Amino acid sequence: MKMQCSACFLLLLAPWAAAQGQSQKIQDQADDGQWIMPAKNYASTRFSTLTDINTDTVKNLKLAWTFSTGLTRGHEAGPLVVNNTMYIVTPWPNILYALDLTKPGGPVKWSYKPKPSASSQGVACCDVVNRGAAWFNGRIYYNTLDLHTVAVDATTGKEVWNTTLGDFNKGETMTMAPIVAKGVVIVGDSGGEFGIRGWLAGLDAKDGKILWRAYSTGPDKDVLIGPGFHPFYASERGADLGMKTWPGDAWKIGGGTAWSWISWDPELDLIYYGTANPGPWNADQRPGDNKWTSTIFARRPETGEAVWAYQFNPHDVHDYDGVNENILLDLTINGQLRKVLVHPDRNARMYVIDRATGEVISAEAYAFQNTSEGVDLKTGKLKINSAKVAGTKAVKDMCPAPPGGKDWQPSAFSPRTGWLYVPHNNLCYEAQTVNANYIAGTPYVGENVRMYAGPGGQRGEFTAWDPVAAKAVWSVKESFPAWSGAMVTAGDVVFYGTMDGWFRALDAKTGTKLWEFKTGSGIISQPITYKGPDGKQYVAVLSGVGGWAGAIVAGNLNPADGTGALGFLNAMADLPNQTTKGGMLYVFALP
Repeated sequence: MKMQCSACFLLLLAPWAAAQGQSQKIQDQADDGQWIMPAKNYASTRFSTLTDINTDTVKNLKLAWTFSTGLTRGHEAGPLVVNNTMYIVTPWPNILYALDLTKPGGPVKWSYKPKPSASSQGVACCDVVNRGAAWFNGRIYYNTLDLHTVAVDATTGKEVWNTTLGDFNKGETMTMAPIVAKGVVIVGDSGGEFGIRGWLAGLDAKDGKILWRAYSTGPDKDVLIGPGFHPFYASERGADLGMKTWPGDAWKIGGGTAWSWISWDPELDLIYYGTANPGPWNADQRPGDNKWTSTIFARRPETGEAVWAYQFNPHDVHDYDGVNENILLDLTINGQLRKVLVHPDRNARMYVIDRATGEVISAEAYAFQNTSEGVDLKTGKLKINSAKVAGTKAVKDMCPAPPGGKDWQPSAFSPRTGWLYVPHNNLCYEAQTVNANYIAGTPYVGENVRMYAGPGGQRGEFTAWDPVAAKAVWSVKESFPAWSGAMVTAGDVVFYGTMDGWFRALDAKTGTKLWEFKTGSGIISQPITYKGPDGKQYVAVLSGVGGWAGAIVAGNLNPADGTGALGFLNAMADLPNQTTKGGMLYVFALP
């Protein structure tokens, strides 16, 4: 049942067809049983219409086969499945494997080894992770840690092009998964804790030529803000705010990286992504709103032109990056069908935003928090709790901690239930600021942090959230932060993994645990499901603890100094007793 190229093309056109007046909503895109991009579709729903594995049958799931990557750092990527081939990207050294799904056990068809610089590992803030690849027009596109974007022929494994986008000697790296929109490969950088200047860039999918680069700080011409920029709120309007809201030239080393998820609405011709924290963490060194860090941008994919922006956390004082996923949904709110995006921010608020204009519709807390007191929907301003701001004297019990209500771990949305499935954290922290000095390629933080469990004692939760009612429906507590992505199916089953190695399936309607399997290492990756060449439905996930939350295991770190790993060691001292290093793909199927 090898899929023909025309079918591939139709699959990619599904969102565009929906935009041309068909009744299909953006969150209900066509599904042929493949998984061609990290978030499943451009709306970033991570929803599959496959139903063989459902609430009745999931209890019978069995391990079908495994594949070892031979690596033991954090595995955050999800596999791709295209034309009966599975593609896996590893953490550094960023090997791309193609596995043949037509043969028992998924043997390797080929591997592509880009050989990224070993020195780039030294400036990777939070482990040498990679969040995956994207397939487009017969090629696999992904990033290497040392700031290369590569295009690889999906059939042969031969390199088509290789473009360098930055200099890791300055502290820049690349860990995010690209998206391809209108023939443009869109990528961004990491390294906000090293005093770099963040950016998002668009490359020509054909030859790798850099078409545009939009910086997160600096003058409007660098941020690609022009006459077409029309933000909803007055606080986002004004010339050169990316400079004027910073002291002196601090914007040049101000962070605002774009290292996480991108969504695309073909009808509105807009991509959506968030920018990361300002640098340094010591906010006293950078008075002002520090635009455009901790911000969501809507841009044109072909030119990078900014259409609107909204800053979630002006003058961020808690490392609340705005990089989390933006799930594009068409929802009826207060009797009106709205084109919205749903963004679970690190400040622990679930933003429902009009994706055409940037208007905030709701912003209720989905996790415990005390650092803000709400969002003024008229002005868009976050109401900061001034009692929960770090200073030269230590301040305790600030919630959530810097990883936020949730970090990079992506949510999933089911159009069957109308709910978002959110893996997230329950962490608080204490902090004391110190002076940060900028030296290129070295940490630029200026804060001593210790994290610990939030109220209740658990460090993570998995929550079903109703974005229309703006409230939680059910929630499952987890001992450790729920650091893996979520995936949900039309069989009303939602999958995710835990940091101590459990791969779990819950009833999407009730949260009842239906099945689980203990893997060899903690799971921080993104599960997928697909239809194999035998017509059966499979579920796949990578096991391999690491990332920021699992650095204590992957990096063999000593928890004696709780400020290690930017304060995460204090919260994860017991993780080495619960799991070990790993790097294994697990594939499951019904008997």
